[in-house]
Amino acid sequence: TTAARPTFNPARGGTGKGEGDLSALSKQYSSRDLPGHTKLKYRQTGQDTAGELRGRDFRRDLEEKERVAVREREKGRDRGTRQDSLAPAKRPRLDQAPPTNVIDADDPVDNDDDSDDSDDSDDDTAELMAELQKIKRERAAEAARKEEQKRQEEERIRAENILSGNPLLNLQPGSFKVKRRWDDDVVFKNCAKDDDKDKDRGFINDTLRSEFHKKFMNKYVK
Repeated sequence: TTAARPTFNPARGGTGKGEGDLSALSKQYSSRDLPGHTKLKYRQTGQDTAGELRGRDFRRDLEEKERVAVREREKGRDRGTRQDSLAPAKRPRLDQAPPTNVIDADDPVDNDDDSDDSDDSDDDTAELMAELQKIKRERAAEAARKEEQKRQEEERIRAENILSGNPLLNLQPGSFKVKRRWDDDVVFKNCAKDDDKDKDRGFINDTLRSEFHKKFMNKYVK
C-alpha cells in the first residue's frame, strides 16, 4: 500500500520526479474543465413563444376561466343543498316536541275523538315537562351543594394552614426549648481559624491544627 508514502514532493508540483521541467508537466485535465453549455436554448413551438403570445387574447382567456370558476362554485352549492335536503331529519328533543294536536285539512272532523286525544296528549306533555323541570332543579341543587361543600373544605384547609403556620397561635409546653444545632453530628467541628489562642477547643479533627501537632512543631522545628 502507498498510504504511508510522503506526499510533500508530489504536492509541490513541477519539482517532483519527472517534473523538473515546467514545460514537461502533465497535460491531463478533468472532463469537468471542458467548455460546456456553449449554445443558448430557445423556446420551441408550444412553449409560449413570442409569436404565440403576440396573437393570444389574454382578456378572453381570463373571462373564460372566471366563468368556469363561477359555474363550479354554483354546482358545489347546489350539491350541498341537495345533500342537506336528503339528510334524515333529527329526532326532536323532549322539550321541543311538536304539538300533537295539529289538525290536517284532509282528515275528517271528529270533535269528540280529537278533543279527547288532544286532552290526553296535552296532559302527557305537561307531565313530561314537569318531570323535566324537576330533574333540572334537582341537578342544579346538587351542583350548588357540591360547590358549597368544596368551598367550605377549601376554607377549612386555609384556616388550618394559617393556624399551623404561626408559632405564636399553637404554643405547646416546652415549645421554647432550644433545639439541637444542625451541626451537632458533623465530623469536622471547631475548625475555625479565629480565636484559637483564647479558647480551649480540646480535640480538633484536623492533623495540622491539633494540639499534638502544635507541640511537635514548637519542640522540634522552631
